[in-house]
Amino acid sequence: MKKVALFIASTMIAGASYAKTCDVKVEGTDAMSYNTKTIAVAGCTDVKLSLKHTGKLPKAAMGHNVVIAPESEMKNVIADATKAGPAKDYTPTSASVVVASKLVGGGESTEVSFATSKLKKGTKYKFFCTFPGHSAVMVGDVTF
Repeated sequence: MKKVALFIASTMIAGASYAKTCDVKVEGTDAMSYNTKTIAVAGCTDVKLSLKHTGKLPKAAMGHNVVIAPESEMKNVIADATKAGPAKDYTPTSASVVVASKLVGGGESTEVSFATSKLKKGTKYKFFCTFPGHSAVMVGDVTF
């Protein structure tokens, strides 16, 4: 009986070692930039993505979010976010979006989580801001 219980316990511990939540922190500024060009999630099963707007400008003037989507869908996602408009914080609803944070202004923060199983091998992913005009410079690669 002890051997069975030990086997079950060790199997549960071994299974738990495969789950890894990674904390990723990104900052946006009043100078329309992120503090990183890469979000690395290799080895993670889940990601908690935090966005902090380190500037002072309000959301209506210099709002930022973080959206992750396939590079091939980026233009469509941005168009979708633009259609959503300021009333919906330029949040895209496209099915190709892996995750989208809410829009924040100066001094504000937000968090979103996603499973890396949503990322398909062989697909190149980008993270970017969907506030109008920001994605031209507020963009980076997601590596996994």
